[in-house]
Amino acid sequence: MDGGTGTASAQLEMPGMPRRLFSATPSKLAAFSDCPRRYRFAYVDRPSPPKGPPWAHNTVGSAVHAALRSWWDLPVERRTTGAARQLLYAGWSQNGFRDAEQSERWRARAAGWLTDYVATLDPTDEPVGNERTVGATTERLALSGRIDRIDQRGDELVIVDYKTGRVPSTDDEARGSPALAAYVLGVRRTLRRPCSRVELHHLPSGTVASFEHTDRSLANHVRRAEDIATDITAATERAAAGADPDDAFPAIPGRQCGWCDFRPSCPTGQAATPARETWSFLAEDDDARG
Repeated sequence: MDGGTGTASAQLEMPGMPRRLFSATPSKLAAFSDCPRRYRFAYVDRPSPPKGPPWAHNTVGSAVHAALRSWWDLPVERRTTGAARQLLYAGWSQNGFRDAEQSERWRARAAGWLTDYVATLDPTDEPVGNERTVGATTERLALSGRIDRIDQRGDELVIVDYKTGRVPSTDDEARGSPALAAYVLGVRRTLRRPCSRVELHHLPSGTVASFEHTDRSLANHVRRAEDIATDITAATERAAAGADPDDAFPAIPGRQCGWCDFRPSCPTGQAATPARETWSFLAEDDDARG
């Protein structure tokens, strides 16, 4: 659901009237921060423009995430490495791959990641949350998001985010992730438990990147998120007042236009860079095959 603040200045002039919160998810805020026009296509225009073709790396990530979610939903005695592989096979799709041979090769590779990762897990150590949605409010925002997994470590809760990209995650990535910071706030508000640590579990490399949030680091993330929400509200109000939507929500052209979902509807993006192949974000050793 899209949020807005209406005419914020008018509300602030009326004593006793609470400010309407901007309803947002991390992905919604990221869309505007990356490219206001992409945000408009995804969240403002109705009907939303058709998207381009699916991407193979997203297919891989979705299948791995779904398998892990379903694995934790199994009875404890069935949480085996073999079960994880079967769940991956059952949910696999060929969307975005060059051909069936490439899809099969990547299915085997992803199954290997899952086997190695699940072998490190204690199947009896029930997560506090598995694909759990949490939410929190700030002075200007109503934030919500869905967390891959929430673990209990001693008296505190830890946020676990699964990663399947070609490059291992870093501690700086964990520190700088707006989504992970929002999840910390959401866990604290929704579950009312101490939570500061966030972890990125990169399955292809078997590595874990982490960061311990402080009140200061969270406040910095909140400030940036609220600034983005303010900019979204201003752009939305300009368009509603009759401004050209392309001016209110300008495109930010660059290399990212080569893989934008809304490239088919954006002449600016089409002119900025050639389109990438839908399997081009797979590992480099696979690219070399053709």
